[in-house]
Amino acid sequence: MTEKKVVQADAAGVNEAIEFVEDFLSEYGVKKKALLRAELIVEESVGSLAAHANPTSDIRIWVKAFLGKATIELSSEGEEYSLTETVDLADSLEDEASSNAQEMLRNLMLTSYTDDLKYHHKNGVNQIRMTVVRSKNAFLYQTLGAMILGVAVGLLLSSFAPGETSSFLDENVLVPIKTMYMNALKMIVAPVVFFSIVSCIVRFSDLSELGRVGGRVIVMFLVTTCAAVAVGIASFYLFKPGHQLNAGQMVADATSITSQKMDVSIKDMIVNVVPTNFLKAFIDSNMLQLIFLAVLCGIAAGLIGKYSDMVKDLFEAFNELFLKMTTLIIKIMPVAVFCAICSMMLSMGVDTIRSVLGIFGTFLFGLAAMTVLYCLMVLILGRVSPVPFLKKYAPVMLQVFSMASSNASIPINMKACEKMGIDRKIYSLSIPLGATLNMDGTCIHLAVFALALAQAYDVQLSGATIAAMIVSIIVLSMGAPGIPGSGLICLSVLLAQMNVPVEAIGLVMGIDALVGMFRTVGNCLGDVVASVIVARKQDALDMETYAKQ
Repeated sequence: MTEKKVVQADAAGVNEAIEFVEDFLSEYGVKKKALLRAELIVEESVGSLAAHANPTSDIRIWVKAFLGKATIELSSEGEEYSLTETVDLADSLEDEASSNAQEMLRNLMLTSYTDDLKYHHKNGVNQIRMTVVRSKNAFLYQTLGAMILGVAVGLLLSSFAPGETSSFLDENVLVPIKTMYMNALKMIVAPVVFFSIVSCIVRFSDLSELGRVGGRVIVMFLVTTCAAVAVGIASFYLFKPGHQLNAGQMVADATSITSQKMDVSIKDMIVNVVPTNFLKAFIDSNMLQLIFLAVLCGIAAGLIGKYSDMVKDLFEAFNELFLKMTTLIIKIMPVAVFCAICSMMLSMGVDTIRSVLGIFGTFLFGLAAMTVLYCLMVLILGRVSPVPFLKKYAPVMLQVFSMASSNASIPINMKACEKMGIDRKIYSLSIPLGATLNMDGTCIHLAVFALALAQAYDVQLSGATIAAMIVSIIVLSMGAPGIPGSGLICLSVLLAQMNVPVEAIGLVMGIDALVGMFRTVGNCLGDVVASVIVARKQDALDMETYAKQ
């Protein structure tokens, strides 16, 4: 929705511009408060353009509205000037009617809106662009649109384009863009985790308070992890998928997955928490080691006397720096989402999805059941209504889904916690910890898929085997890296322990990219639920912000 108008650079033109903008925004449904604010900005902006316009110049106005966002662009030929230039107050007050006084008042007024105003002078033309209505869900709409477009284009290419063309586009356009985006996120994950935890810990003047918060967070993670394993097993026995699969026909080569190993020793996992090299933890993005280093640095920062304040400020600055870098990277998410979804459709195909639809559907049921359980936890343990939680986190779930990485979703989840009114002390600790220790979606995925593949191969499981499987799932989920593709590695380890042929991975490998997206949603949802409950227990949840629509 776009409209254009040209007005004279005089007082009559200012009034005409205000009327034009008012009619457009009223028709678009802008609320009265935002409408009055827009009229005020337009009046002063048009006035400033008119004051510096060439004698014969007009003022051109474009008003645009799309997906809940409304912008106004103004331009006029004239001399370059500073939109927010101030003048000497004493000189202006000598003559209240002077043009200087009027210019001063206008600039003071526009200075308060500099975040919404952008001024440029190019080729003798002054241009002002402003955002008068900013949609809260604009990024959500863009991401959703990119997903839908990716599915549509992927289906069209796989159905009608020659195989060579689809492969060329996938290998040389889609995959490189997706890989660059994911590499950028992986690059930023280690410093985000480290500095967010350090900046959280240095806020605790009392280490006993840190112990209480950390203890409650870990307990909540254990509760949700065990609940997720139970939900996954119950979902399988409710539907019992897998018997309809033809285990003799592999849909993919599992060699590349089964050749990778993952240690499930609890002893080794605990020993490896302490790194042998400070920088190696960052290079390898080893989350457990990064958490250990962050806790150590955070505690030490408060014990070094006169340098404590300086070091704390430095950690805070680095935390803000890397979070801002993450925000900049995430801005291109819709493009990366389109490439990722389109590439997935080309490489996976509809037939692959159809062949394992029963297992996949059971997994989705498990995630839905876990979401209901989360709501009950928020209501019973947190003693708050889960409705505001669902409303505020629903838009975030789509972003998390498209990223398919628990680690890469850390900044998004932290922002979601902030909007819910959770104290920064809580979510700066719980979200990075949860990205490593609390993998509820992964637990459901491993339980459903392992049992289904065992059934597909007619492997009989005793009670002792299932008990060992449960322990292995919990340990694997805590040691699994929060990156795309880690689910298949964990599943191959689990199948080997259950005496299921590891080649069974080939039956579900084709849909792992899609499963990984849903798995990430489950992982991140559990982290935020735990954060809400712990914040409520610590009286660190702003109820007014939480309940605000």
